[in-house]
Amino acid sequence: MKLIGSLTSPFVRKVRVVLAEKKIECEFEIDSPWTPESNVPNVNPLGKIPVLALDDDIALFDSRVISEYLDNVAPNNKLMPAPNRERTEVKRWEALADGVCEAASTVFLERKRPKMKQSAEWIARQQDKVARGVEYMADQLGDRPWCVGTHFTLADICAGCALGYLDFRFPEIDWRKQYPGLDHLYGKLMQRPAFAETAPREP
Repeated sequence: MKLIGSLTSPFVRKVRVVLAEKKIECEFEIDSPWTPESNVPNVNPLGKIPVLALDDDIALFDSRVISEYLDNVAPNNKLMPAPNRERTEVKRWEALADGVCEAASTVFLERKRPKMKQSAEWIARQQDKVARGVEYMADQLGDRPWCVGTHFTLADICAGCALGYLDFRFPEIDWRKQYPGLDHLYGKLMQRPAFAETAPREP
């Protein structure tokens, strides 16, 4: 099994954390679809990361699909509850956190375009999604120790990867001061080796 992705993508980080928490051995190949020499389009027709290449030459893409596959393939340290209301809550957190990441990464990519070609309206729209998404995360978390239920789940992984991406790409967003509950959650997550060892960084 081989995971293909970058060191900066929050979606790749999500899968790397799942692999570490599940104690699944997996080769990690660093590749970004934004480089001219990228091999990503050859393994994922959508040209996106992460991609998990299985031993039978099947490629899985989209971090949600990959995370669920990994949680099912190894019975230890279950990150998703059995199909019920709690599982739906975990998936809802995943959709929320992924949405924050998608909007934030859109802003990052738009800002890399030449200044004259950037859309201030489009950037503002995505920034509003990020702000509302993080506020909603804080409201949903409240003063609970974990996002869903009484223990660590995929919901916490997704929330942590979103918050870590904001720290990495948008240090001007002071979510820690504004939302102490999220700050406490992320601090607790960063004490786990799976999070500490996958913190986003430039290659």
